[in-house]
Amino acid sequence: MARTDETGEIARHGSPFGTTPPDPPKGGGDAGTNGRMPRWLPRALVLALALVGVFQLGSWAFHQLTGLLINILIAFFLALAIEPAVSWMASRGLRRGLATALVFFAVIIVSAGFVTLLGSMLAGQIIKIVEDFPNYLDSVINWINAHFNTDLRRVDVQEGLLKSDWLRNYVQNSATGVLDVSAQVLGGLFQLLTITLFSFYFAADGPRLRRALCSVLPPARQAEVLRAWEIAVIKTGGYLYSRGLMALISGIAHYVLLEILDVPYAPVLAVWVGLVSQFIPTIGTYLAGALPMLIAFTVDPWYALWVLIFVVVYQQFENYVLQPKLTAKTVDIHPAVAFGSVIAGTALLGAVGALIAIPAVATLQAFLGAYVKRYDVTDDPRVHGHRERGRSLFARARDLWLRPPDQSGQNLPEGTGGAGDGKN
Repeated sequence: MARTDETGEIARHGSPFGTTPPDPPKGGGDAGTNGRMPRWLPRALVLALALVGVFQLGSWAFHQLTGLLINILIAFFLALAIEPAVSWMASRGLRRGLATALVFFAVIIVSAGFVTLLGSMLAGQIIKIVEDFPNYLDSVINWINAHFNTDLRRVDVQEGLLKSDWLRNYVQNSATGVLDVSAQVLGGLFQLLTITLFSFYFAADGPRLRRALCSVLPPARQAEVLRAWEIAVIKTGGYLYSRGLMALISGIAHYVLLEILDVPYAPVLAVWVGLVSQFIPTIGTYLAGALPMLIAFTVDPWYALWVLIFVVVYQQFENYVLQPKLTAKTVDIHPAVAFGSVIAGTALLGAVGALIAIPAVATLQAFLGAYVKRYDVTDDPRVHGHRERGRSLFARARDLWLRPPDQSGQNLPEGTGGAGDGKN
């Protein structure tokens, strides 16, 4: 029978080393598996699920509002572009809202007039092409019959086209696609209206918007925000100024060519080339040159070739001579940086990103330039691209050949004596 003490508990046996062993854990050896869940674990799980839900909701909302955010971004840069004109009229005593309305009215009138002239020109040229199509077809058929010994007739070609499955399928697809085109046109008009309204509010209420933004910032941050805003206005205005100047030069150059070739609607075509080539990045030049080529083709097919050659040559002149000088004086951004920003903007936001990439990068570059400490560059020839010119390989081989050998048969370095030089 086990021995007990006065309290009735079983007496503990002493350790052979004279120490008392620790008490066994309460609840037995299954305490780790039968214990309660930590109090922080349910709250951590709920917090993690809440964060995942908020992230999913924010991602969904962002994708749904992407179109609106892009429209607001375009409207903001458009408001920055007209800010100098609005501020100038407001400083002359005109109300800011009325000044903004006058600027927008002038832009709308010019745009509507240009679109009307361009539409009437295109309609007239399309009618002329349709009327002259039989003559073009006869000339093509006669050329084929003369060179390939065939006996084609225009009547047979027309009947074959009218009875072809390709034409029937094209007409059916065009009829079914009318609704899609109408929906796209209505969506484009609604998008244009949205951009116009937001840009009007940004330009008209610019001072109020800046005050509202600065009211939630400390004074030091307010100065930085206002400085960044002013830089954005200057750079965006400079970008539009440089583009407008290049559009004017391009329009005059193409107008002279079209007048020499006696192509109809030369003034309208010149304005089209100037605007489209400058304000639609990357592919604007080719879109701008396609229309004059088409009109010139109706006059003489060789004229279309001359227009194509002139467009390509002028584009190279603009890229390597004209644009770097104007960009350096207005936007102050390197041509390589401008090209890279256009590519990046296109990858991020498509055509909109390509259009606003250059003023955005110029604004960021000018704003960060004030916080970058610059040092004087040392006067080293390598800074200017000059490298120290060493001796040629032929001169080194000649010196090695003419060098006197020592007693061991090896060539001595220059300035040292050998066994037979008379020196001890």
